[in-house]
Amino acid sequence: MHMFEHLRILSVIIMALARVVLFSLVGAVACFQDLDFPPGFQFGAASSSYQTEGAWNTSDKSESIWDRFVHEKPHLIGDGSTGDIACDSYHLWRRDIEMVSELGLHFYRFSISWTRLVPNGFATHISEDGRTYYDNLINGLLESGVEPMVTLYHWELPQKLQDLGGWTNPLIVDWFGDYARVVYSLFGDRVKTFLTINEPLVMCDLPYNTGTLAPGIVDVVATYMCNKNVLLAHAKAWRIYDEEFRPKYHGEVSITNQLLWFEAATPEDEELAEHAREWMAGRYSHAIFSAEGGWPPVVEKAMAEDSKKKGYPRSTLPAFTKEEIEFVRGTFDFYAVNHYSSRLVRKAKEGEELHPYPLGDIPELAAKLEPHPHWRPTATAIFWLYPEGLHHQLVWLKKRYGDIRFVITENGVATPAGRNDMDRIEYYTEYLKQVLLAIKEGVNVTGYTAWCLMDNFEWSDGYKTKMGLYEVDFSSPERTRTQKASARFYKNLIQKHSLNFKVYADEL
Repeated sequence: MHMFEHLRILSVIIMALARVVLFSLVGAVACFQDLDFPPGFQFGAASSSYQTEGAWNTSDKSESIWDRFVHEKPHLIGDGSTGDIACDSYHLWRRDIEMVSELGLHFYRFSISWTRLVPNGFATHISEDGRTYYDNLINGLLESGVEPMVTLYHWELPQKLQDLGGWTNPLIVDWFGDYARVVYSLFGDRVKTFLTINEPLVMCDLPYNTGTLAPGIVDVVATYMCNKNVLLAHAKAWRIYDEEFRPKYHGEVSITNQLLWFEAATPEDEELAEHAREWMAGRYSHAIFSAEGGWPPVVEKAMAEDSKKKGYPRSTLPAFTKEEIEFVRGTFDFYAVNHYSSRLVRKAKEGEELHPYPLGDIPELAAKLEPHPHWRPTATAIFWLYPEGLHHQLVWLKKRYGDIRFVITENGVATPAGRNDMDRIEYYTEYLKQVLLAIKEGVNVTGYTAWCLMDNFEWSDGYKTKMGLYEVDFSSPERTRTQKASARFYKNLIQKHSLNFKVYADEL
């Protein structure tokens, strides 16, 4: 055969291969039947009110702790930005519904802004404009065939309540219960899944240990006051629904926990790693999901020893009464898992500096947290890729709390700006494989939620961090939303109900 004929055939082969892009570029999905999701498994995407709504002082909405925080401490936000306008979803809710419909989501998770719906914080006045906004969003989703999943609290405490002590004031249990009753009364006829509080670990530990999130008060003792009050407030909201609204509406309620998987750095660190899991997952789960309730014994012991060492006359971990233990225990309909990353755990060396938890270490356990050197970093400095961590976490939760139902309510990754976000497709693919593995091992996982629907205000990162399925042009008054490659991947995934499909170049 002539050399030019060889070259012609070779070029045809190369062109044919170039037209079809399998996930070899992004951790390719092999065509195996075991990559199918079980019948009834649901896919969704998530957002939160402060990160997307904007309209921070529109109508009678009051100031939240995040409004105050970003305006008074812009130096603590990576790009000095605010959520004053964000994605302007308050005005662009119709476009948000279009995106949800384009993706073919089974459900859309969003949060209610306490300050928009109940401006004075005390449930004595309901904002008609706030109610109309959420009515429009909920009704629009249902008309599009998408179920709303509503979070009551995603870190937007009314500043008026913060001035009274916020989550460190035991009275907030009743304040939150009153607010929850308003939400159930207004929207419970159409919303069948509620999440009471998003990531209490992040809203208690991070602000009070480091001051880097609202309300930005550094007081380690306040961390544990917040910890206990959040559990009681969740239980209050769950019991209000269970007693007053479930008989009419037959919905379900739970709390959402942020979970880093902790892996022992060496076999000798396994016991310490287990203690760290109880410190993170247990402190916000044991009281609700365990058979015995209350604090995890490991945490009680560690806190008693640490408090004594620091000279406190008693443990700084507030005790539960017997009545409180029973009040909180069993207040769930499923376990909601937020998961992004993992850490190795090892015993701290003599004199080694330990940074505050949860972004640093766990000084109370003398535990050092760090990524494995082989885990890949992401565009967010605190997250590294270890898909197996999600599988291990799900298996651990089942072993710890029994054969309950799990819903993954957040999972996602930050990538560089741009629409060709192949790293995000790889992330979803590899983490979803681990979800399937857990399911095949008997863990009852029934749903998965991608964080997040669109690029938004990512807290202390501002707008530098891009985590959305849709790109948002924040320089445009219209906040134009445009699909990324990951949005088209996710749409295909939902349609196929499987990771067992090929992705073509013209689809990305």
